[in-house]
Amino acid sequence: MDVAARITSKGQVTVPAAVREALGLHEGDEVVFRVEGRRAILASTRDLVEVAGAVQVPAAKRGTPWEEVRRRTRAARAARAV
Repeated sequence: MDVAARITSKGQVTVPAAVREALGLHEGDEVVFRVEGRRAILASTRDLVEVAGAVQVPAAKRGTPWEEVRRRTRAARAARAV
């Protein structure tokens, strides 16, 4: 399903009714945007909770502080961009 929406001068966008219905979104629900290249994917945060734990973390990386994960990820992305 492709549904268009317009961004306001404040950077806001209304999620069209067809999209809200398809995702089961209601007033007050939270959503997350994931950017992949030049696309953004909108998902209900409930969907993320449902898949929590689905990805196996290698034993050597378990317990790594979140800031360290972010630092390593940024460094890896910067290295690929060169």
